[in-house]
Amino acid sequence: SSSRSEAVMMARAMTSRLVSAGTARGMATGAAAKVLPEVPKVGVIGMGLMGHGIIQVAAQAGFDVVGYDAFPGAADKAMERINGSLAKQTGRAVQKGSMSEAEAAASVESTVARISHSGDMDALKGCSLVIEAMPEDIALKRKVWTDLQAATAGTDPILATNTSSLQLADMADSTGCPDRFVGLHFFNPVQLMRLVEVVRTDDTSEAAVDVACRFVEAIGKTPVMCKDTPGFVVNRLLVPYMAQAMAMLDRGEADVAGIDAAMRLGAGYPMGPFTLADYVGLDTCLSILRGWTEKYPGEPAFIVPDVLVRM
Repeated sequence: SSSRSEAVMMARAMTSRLVSAGTARGMATGAAAKVLPEVPKVGVIGMGLMGHGIIQVAAQAGFDVVGYDAFPGAADKAMERINGSLAKQTGRAVQKGSMSEAEAAASVESTVARISHSGDMDALKGCSLVIEAMPEDIALKRKVWTDLQAATAGTDPILATNTSSLQLADMADSTGCPDRFVGLHFFNPVQLMRLVEVVRTDDTSEAAVDVACRFVEAIGKTPVMCKDTPGFVVNRLLVPYMAQAMAMLDRGEADVAGIDAAMRLGAGYPMGPFTLADYVGLDTCLSILRGWTEKYPGEPAFIVPDVLVRM
C-alpha cells in the first residue's frame, strides 16, 4: 500500500541521516534501536573471517550483538581481530584529528561492550535477526538452521545467510520459516566493503526484506536487491570473468601478466583477473565453479578451466 511505502521511505531516510551523522565516531548507543526498533539484538553464527566483521560493524552501529561459534578458540580469535580492527580505525581518526585519544578509547570500549559470545546456540534466543556466516557447505548450513529452530523455539527472528554462491532455496526448508529467510551477502573485508547483496526467494516476505534492507542501511552500507540466482549479482559476473581469463591461458592466447595488464590498463580495473583470483582464493574459485557446473550443466558461462584444476 502507499502508506506502507511512505513509512518504509521515512524509516530509510531516518537511517541515512543517523548513519551520516555517525560516520566519524560510530553511532551512539541506542541509535540502532531508533532506526530499527524491530531488531534490538543481532545474532551471528560463525565468528570467522566474515562473521567477526559482521559482528564488529553491527556493534559499531549501536546494535547489541551475540556471536556464536562452537569451534574452540574461535570466539577469542574473533575478539582479537575486532579489537585490532577497532584500534586501527580509531587510530587513523586520531591522526586525522577527527577524534581525540579519549574519544577513541571510549568508542572502542562502547563497541566491545555491545558484543557477547557463546559456544551454546541457546544464547541466540532473543535475537530478532540471526545472520549465518559459516563456510560454503550446504550440509553444514542446513544443520545449523535445523539446530537453530530448537534454540529459538517460541520466537520468530529474521534469518539471514551470508552465502556467496549457494542458493537460498536449497536450505530454506531447513530454517522452518522460509518466509523469514533472506540472504545478506557481505563482502570481505566487511569493515571496508560498502555493498551487501540482499537476496530474496519466492517465499521471502516483504516484511523480512524490509527489515534486512533497513539493517544494512543502519550499519552504513548499501543494500542491492537481487533474486536467488547463482552468484547473485557480483559473483555471477565476477567468477565467470575469472574463468574466461583462465580459459584464455589454457588456449595459449596470452600469458598471466599480459591478461592482467590488459584488464588493468585497457578496462580500468584495479587488478587483473588472475590477481583477483589469488585474492579470492583459487580453491574457492574452483569450489564455486565445480558446484555451478554440476548443478547447471547447460549454462555456457560456467566452466572449470584446466589451469584452475592444476593450480
